[in-house]
Amino acid sequence: MEIEIVKQDKNELEVKMDNVTVAEVLRNYLNEQGVDFAAWRREHPAKPILMRIQTSGKTVKKEVSDAVVVIKKDLDSVLKGVKK
Repeated sequence: MEIEIVKQDKNELEVKMDNVTVAEVLRNYLNEQGVDFAAWRREHPAKPILMRIQTSGKTVKKEVSDAVVVIKKDLDSVLKGVKK
């Protein structure tokens, strides 16, 4: 999966990526954490996704990092359930 950073500030991030599933899962977890704004759009199915994240409390880097940790924990939990 390729990710291209389009814009990065302390409280704002825009990235291009080609994986809809990753973008949607990340958007969902970020919104559950209470970030100010997390959404993605795609102009055409042949073009990459543009994802935008805005925060006001923690830095955007910290919010994304926290979301990835929670996603990983949830996936590990699902994996353990499947192995039983």
